[in-house]
Amino acid sequence: MAERDMFEEIFACQQALNRRIGVDTARMTEKQQVHWLLQYSRALTQETAELVDSLPWKWWAKYQTYDRENVRVEIVDLLHFLVSLAQVAGLSARDVHELYLKKNELNFRRQERGYTIKDEGDNAGVKLEQKGSADRGRARRATAGSRRVESGGGPHV
Repeated sequence: MAERDMFEEIFACQQALNRRIGVDTARMTEKQQVHWLLQYSRALTQETAELVDSLPWKWWAKYQTYDRENVRVEIVDLLHFLVSLAQVAGLSARDVHELYLKKNELNFRRQERGYTIKDEGDNAGVKLEQKGSADRGRARRATAGSRRVESGGGPHV
């Protein structure tokens, strides 16, 4: 049996957790996608605040410490929500990998040019070569009619 890709395993685990609490990204209508993109974005904001609170950021306070273990936990919490965002947007682990590599290459080119001008137009080349499996499945389901998705609990980690 072939070893499973770690990133794909993370995506599968997150999909299972989301479904367990009533969020099935594969069956979402566009309205539900927007709702969950906002929910997960808000959760990311909160988890980022928790990460910041694990760091001694208050320059006026002398009692603070760097909580390395909690920083690590908060980073993993952030990953949960980033993966959920990707799944709601119809991205598979392979899709994210492909887009990441393209964006990383673009960022290197920007640095080589000095990145003195903000030009979002150069992002135009950062797109998937082929539609991801999640998009293909979503397109098939869209033609079959929309199904209701339980909104389940709130943000989950």
